[in-house]
Amino acid sequence: MGYSRDVIDFVADAFERKRAKAEATRESRLREVYFACPEIESIDASLKGVSLEIMGAIALGKDGYASALAKIKENNLELQKRREMLLLENGFDKNYTDLKFECEKCRDTGYVNGILCSCYRNALRLKAYEHSGLGRLLERQGFDTFSLDFYSGKEKDVMQDNFDDLLSFANSFATDKRSFLLYGPTGLGKTHLSTSVAKKLIDSGYDVIYETAQNVFSDFERDRAELSRSRFDFNASFDEPKSNKYLECDLLILDDLGTEMVSQFSISCLYNIINTRLNKGLPIIASTNLTSDEIRKIYNDRITSRLFGEFIIKQFFGQDIRKQKLKK
Repeated sequence: MGYSRDVIDFVADAFERKRAKAEATRESRLREVYFACPEIESIDASLKGVSLEIMGAIALGKDGYASALAKIKENNLELQKRREMLLLENGFDKNYTDLKFECEKCRDTGYVNGILCSCYRNALRLKAYEHSGLGRLLERQGFDTFSLDFYSGKEKDVMQDNFDDLLSFANSFATDKRSFLLYGPTGLGKTHLSTSVAKKLIDSGYDVIYETAQNVFSDFERDRAELSRSRFDFNASFDEPKSNKYLECDLLILDDLGTEMVSQFSISCLYNIINTRLNKGLPIIASTNLTSDEIRKIYNDRITSRLFGEFIIKQFFGQDIRKQKLKK
């Protein structure tokens, strides 16, 4: 599906603003230069008329075109040299009135010969990081920074399998539509590995949303309240529900499942998320600090049968990595 419309629109607007700023800066500098040296304004007017002169040369026909064009070029070069000299004499750099872009390759259009410029791709990636809900965490957490040195024995073997399976999922995301349930005590790498998946997919152009279960269900609750209010207030405006993104993004990472205030509404929302996304072939990575028995106690059979029947279960073992780092 690719980056969300919010991300694409934001970056497109940002590039339009950059181009407008560059043009406005140039216009401001031209006014400054013209005030200091009116002759430069006259030269610019002459340079703008070159295209009309060329058209006139073409009208002379084959015999007169070459000599007329040579004269136009010679005059044009003389005007440019005179312009540069006047700029320097009046205390300006010779390139002072040039259009200056942040990216000279694409001239802040975002495209080079119809292909996305690297600056535009980078802007999309950074905005998608922010939009995902992970922000700067993605800049320091990835598969390349995940270390198995904090595990030992059989625990290390299990964590190696978890790492390999999630890396394979990220690398094959175009065709791999599995969903995962990561569970185990806090501080064992669930967030790091799910963030690693998010980073790799966002860098590949996918729309990823990472959010805690508590915040997800709060968004559904706010949408329900807004909808209810709009039914009784005909003047109220109701924008697109914020919760739609959880049903439509390429990958939803649902963190801290079980920490939300469990109610019939939250359970209904969770089932809706799971059912809708699985039916659409849109994967979920859900993580929780609960045990499998605790999950079954909290959620009804419709949810647990989906979680333990249609998700790949990944249990995390070991000692809290944060505490291990503090001891070093």
